[in-house]
Amino acid sequence: MTSLRTTRITRTPRARIRGLGVATAAAGLLVSLLAAGPAAATPDPGDAPARGSVTSEQAADARSAIQSGEIPGVDEIVHSDNIEHLVNIPKDALAGTNSDLAFQGKYAFAGNYDGFRIFDISNPRAPKTVAQVLCPGSQNDISVSGNLVFLSTDSSRSDNSCASVSQPATEKSSWEGMKIFDISDIRNPRYVAAVETACGSHTHTLVPEKRDVYVYVSSYSPNSAFPDCQPPHDGISVIKVPRKAPQNSAIVSFPVLFPGEGPDGGGNPGGPTNPGVSKTTGCHDITVLPGKDIAAGACMGDGILFDIKDPERPKVIDRVQDNVNFAFWHSATFNQKANKVVFTDELGGGGAATCNEVVGPNRGADGIYDIVGKGKKSKLVFRSYFKIPRHQADTENCVAHNGSLIPVKGKDIMVQAWYQGGISVWDFTDSRRPKEIAFFERGPISATALVGGGSWSAYYYNGHIFSNDMAKGFDVLRLDDRRTDAAKWVRMDELNVQTQPDYFDDFDGGWGHGDDD
Repeated sequence: MTSLRTTRITRTPRARIRGLGVATAAAGLLVSLLAAGPAAATPDPGDAPARGSVTSEQAADARSAIQSGEIPGVDEIVHSDNIEHLVNIPKDALAGTNSDLAFQGKYAFAGNYDGFRIFDISNPRAPKTVAQVLCPGSQNDISVSGNLVFLSTDSSRSDNSCASVSQPATEKSSWEGMKIFDISDIRNPRYVAAVETACGSHTHTLVPEKRDVYVYVSSYSPNSAFPDCQPPHDGISVIKVPRKAPQNSAIVSFPVLFPGEGPDGGGNPGGPTNPGVSKTTGCHDITVLPGKDIAAGACMGDGILFDIKDPERPKVIDRVQDNVNFAFWHSATFNQKANKVVFTDELGGGGAATCNEVVGPNRGADGIYDIVGKGKKSKLVFRSYFKIPRHQADTENCVAHNGSLIPVKGKDIMVQAWYQGGISVWDFTDSRRPKEIAFFERGPISATALVGGGSWSAYYYNGHIFSNDMAKGFDVLRLDDRRTDAAKWVRMDELNVQTQPDYFDDFDGGWGHGDDD
């Protein structure tokens, strides 16, 4: 295993890290578990990071790499010298897999396969749990707008209550979709609405307006045996949520993004036509830029750019594929000027070891695309790939995952989660020459087996980096670097990363470049 470390590593003794966790737990993080349904509701068994086998040779390689210092030891923390790890808050009442994050004011909202947890982050060095809501239904992708919290359910349940249990998708009575909570009383979230959607809701994206919130629901993998998830599934569900009457939420459209004849629609056919590439049967995630009425969709085998001027009827402007290096188009991030999009490839579905020499630097990576042209004539033009420059053990799931911009005027910098590859801060101001400028990671959870874990989402919010680690809990980091220090002065009232804000509100005309140089 070849080491590609490019920055100085600060190694923190394991005993010190362990002591920090104990001190945090003793600091008064005792809260009541809020059951958003009947008290009998319990998490489903098995909603925890997966465990896989590795060969004896792979395990031996992992142990050797640890002994030689090429990778950190089991659970050892390493980071570049411009990042400080402030605190880790372990899981508490919700034992399932941690997922996405959203922010509002002094609060962070952390998704978990078993529900969601609200933190008071007014003191980033000592976050306090405000509420924990038990409502099983993976992935519980989470967003917040005003007094409403939105949760995605993409696992087939017996009903839409928080007391539901797993039930086969082959049964017509099974339920998947969106759940909505009222957080007017932040310590006592109240479940107020549910909307069933075709094939469930793997992720969702908010398009907020004054009176209503539109929700773009991404889901995929239809099956003729599933009554509520029939092929072709070549679009997204659009839900309209009245802010003052969320109980009246309803689906208002199902725009087809990949029109075509046949049972599978017109998206990427996947294998065997394109070996190793996912067949497009919907979208995995969508990022909108409401200030410019545009969106970028990461849709399994396709990346798309579309116009959302009419939020109920989004229209595709351009579509791209990468049938050489992208296996699964997972997520998208615009730069601040809206003339670039970073797409991620979740090779292996987030459960595989892909950050190694065998897989290489271009697969399981980010793809950087310039937006060339103006308005509805805009085209996505590939420029380069970015992947973390540190090889990971074959016992570590690692691939490009969720991240956000760090708002620095005139620069394109983002922070990103890579599961057990940790957290990377990287600069793509030059689309053709991206480079990492900071990192944080833990050593493998295990040196003998592939145990799923690591950072699911890493986002920059009001001066700090917040990460939801699938297994280890909620992390807060501080980045001190002259290239990013200006971002500390940018303050947001609310942040849902897939509803990308106009950090500086200084767009100069139509989005996109004027040429394709």
